[in-house]
Amino acid sequence: MKRQPLLMLLILGAFWVQAQNKQQVLDYLYSISGKQIIAGQHNKEPNIEPTKWTDYIYETTGKYPALWSGDFLFQQENIDNRWKMIKEAEKQWNNGAIINLMWHGCPPDMGEPCGWDPGLLNAQLDDQQWEDLITEGTELNTTWKKRMDDVAVYLQYLEDKGVVVLFRPFHEMNQGLFWWAGRKGEKGTAELYRQTHDYFEKEKGLSNLIWVWDMQDMSRDFEEYNPGNDYWDVFAFDIYDGGYDKSWYDYILPIVGDKPMAIGECMKMPSKKVIKEQPRWVFFMPWAELVKESNSEEEIQDTYNHQRVISRDEMPGW
Repeated sequence: MKRQPLLMLLILGAFWVQAQNKQQVLDYLYSISGKQIIAGQHNKEPNIEPTKWTDYIYETTGKYPALWSGDFLFQQENIDNRWKMIKEAEKQWNNGAIINLMWHGCPPDMGEPCGWDPGLLNAQLDDQQWEDLITEGTELNTTWKKRMDDVAVYLQYLEDKGVVVLFRPFHEMNQGLFWWAGRKGEKGTAELYRQTHDYFEKEKGLSNLIWVWDMQDMSRDFEEYNPGNDYWDVFAFDIYDGGYDKSWYDYILPIVGDKPMAIGECMKMPSKKVIKEQPRWVFFMPWAELVKESNSEEEIQDTYNHQRVISRDEMPGW
């Protein structure tokens, strides 16, 4: 009879510690907003090499990115190596990095693995399928919950290890080529985001996720995709076209309010001019191989040596 109260105390204690860890990361992001910017780096295919592009940055600059990003991905070989990617997330966290995870989930009417195009791209659900997806108890809805169950196992492992995750599902909501994206309004992409948020937090009990709402520099209709302030903690903006233009920054500011905002993906690293004139960005994250293809070694070194750019050795530790 005495064991049950003790077990409850242990569970509550673990939740309290995780809540403290999550708040510590959020507080840090708030504290640097307008002052400094974290250097990040995405690592995608292959998951068997989860530091491929982070290591490239170190080889080029002598410094590690302060934000490490991985991806659950969708090809069989990468699905098979998800645990390797997750263990690297744990290692990076223990070394002081912020962890960002993406989820390129296959369409719910397809099995896993799936292709890129068609697959993630150009395999949109029709209107009835979309309605089924967001309706409790339908076949597509049940399928999607099983996909979330699979991913939750990895996120729960990280929670058990004390790792906080910037979680960014359904990125680039206004990029209509993705099966999840381009659906405006209350019952569109934002609703799928809300349901996924609630499933992970309420049904799976995860408390280590910092939710990232992500858009791309292609259409100024962000409010059509906003899940609601209670559903996201950090806003991320993917820059592939003209997104560094200050008009984009000025457009985003009133939408974000005082929440942290970041350059979620980019080909080119932000210039000195951008860093100076757009101080609210709390991190930038070049996309995997594009960091090498779109930036010279000298440009990368200049960015990492900028007085306002934070590398991993300058992080406070968790």
